[in-house]
Amino acid sequence: MSDFLIKLLIPFAGLLSFAITFFSIPTILRVAESKNLFAEPNKRTVHKTRVPTLGGLAIFLSFLFTYSLFSDWFSFTQIPFLIPALLIIFSIGIKDDIMITAPMIKLFGQIMAAFIIVGWGDLRITSFHGFFGLEPNYLASITITVLLFVFILNGFNLIDGIDGLASITGMISITSFSIWFYINGNYHIPVFSAALIGALLAFSYFNVFAKRQKIFMGDTGSLLLGFLLAVVAIKFAEFNKPIHAIDLKYQMTSAPAVVLGVLIVPVIDTLRVFIFRLSRGNSPFAADKNHIHHRMLTLGFTHVQITLIIGAINVGFVVLAFSLRNLGTLRLSLLILALGMSCAYLPAFFISRKKKKILQSKNNS
Repeated sequence: MSDFLIKLLIPFAGLLSFAITFFSIPTILRVAESKNLFAEPNKRTVHKTRVPTLGGLAIFLSFLFTYSLFSDWFSFTQIPFLIPALLIIFSIGIKDDIMITAPMIKLFGQIMAAFIIVGWGDLRITSFHGFFGLEPNYLASITITVLLFVFILNGFNLIDGIDGLASITGMISITSFSIWFYINGNYHIPVFSAALIGALLAFSYFNVFAKRQKIFMGDTGSLLLGFLLAVVAIKFAEFNKPIHAIDLKYQMTSAPAVVLGVLIVPVIDTLRVFIFRLSRGNSPFAADKNHIHHRMLTLGFTHVQITLIIGAINVGFVVLAFSLRNLGTLRLSLLILALGMSCAYLPAFFISRKKKKILQSKNNS
């Protein structure tokens, strides 16, 4: 297939995926209503009414159908391993959305799905890009890549706490990677991305703007999103290995640090809540309401405002990472982590200031 035809497939893939998601969600809502499949409000949730959590089903079906139809199976040899891995992710996600799944079973399913595409599909980190002069052996390569998959998967699952946040973060991240692949003449990942972005755009309409047809993506959607972003992030890092530099129009010398900048929102939020929980003697996996978006809700921001603010910050980190792509992996990673942690703790700082002002006004009165 010629490059021109492949380029035409990108918008068509996005439109088809959008249409499938947009027209399937009302049907899913009717099924959820008839079978009483709702997320009930509780002390951990921010929604006040019962809302279906099967939006991920529409995202999964539209992405899988569109990607299978439009992708070049011969240029991406991991496809035969990607599809069964996605089916495992879908299975553990949909089960958790309908019936609560034990955390260890979910973790085992995530590891198994990651191992299918890492171990058998050979999609793995094979270079540290000069980081301390280290290079992974085969076993370390598989182990690190599987752990990276699990981390990104759960990172997107954790930020899916308010309307639109996981979907807009996913769209910004996948678009950032996709632009780089497009510039360098790789059109498979842009088609892959378009199939996901189209589904997320259609889902966002129902999740953010629809009042009577509101739906959440649930674990099915957030885990799927995290898994697909992990696939593209690893492909991005591998394409930018020093051995491939001569063939690239736009090389990322500090590719691992650029990946960190693109995925800054789930990475920083996950690190912050894990540190917070461990500092209080709690399990890092114990659910709470200490995520960045929860803190911003405490400050009085709406769901849409929080999503737009965090999305804008995400774009800022992408621009920073791309601009400083030749700074060096270690230096750029430290810079991004320092700035990311600073941004993450700003809501807590303003909450503390707000409490002090309230306390002072009470004392003065």
